[in-house]
Amino acid sequence: MSDLHHHAHGHDDHGHGHHDDELHAHGSFKDYTIGFILSVILTAIPFWLVMTGQLAPETTKFVILGFAAVQVVVHMIYFLHMNSKSEGGWNMMALILTAILLFIVLTGSIWVMYHMNANMMPNMGNDGGAMHGMHDMQ
Repeated sequence: MSDLHHHAHGHDDHGHGHHDDELHAHGSFKDYTIGFILSVILTAIPFWLVMTGQLAPETTKFVILGFAAVQVVVHMIYFLHMNSKSEGGWNMMALILTAILLFIVLTGSIWVMYHMNANMMPNMGNDGGAMHGMHDMQ
């Protein structure tokens, strides 16, 4: 009976160390508050840069990408609680993989958008050339 009572209150035979690690892995109100404030700041600054035109458009693109990358890391640390100690280090491996994938997606997207803009825009400025192409297709 005492063993059943022991488990009913959330205690286990593995000791308190494992239970304490789980509590710290879920984060605190302070962690969530810091994460939220950082997220708002990391969203507001790029929004302000775009709305006010403080920087050149080319520079603004890269600044926004930088803020987006930082915001992903903030979300992973403060909301997903990923660090080098949690889950025996596997969360850190996931963080590294996410960073690599983020880099590939961001640079690939910029590369594709740049080349589509460079390769498609000249054809649209031929005084109706695009419309002529549409008539040929009919």
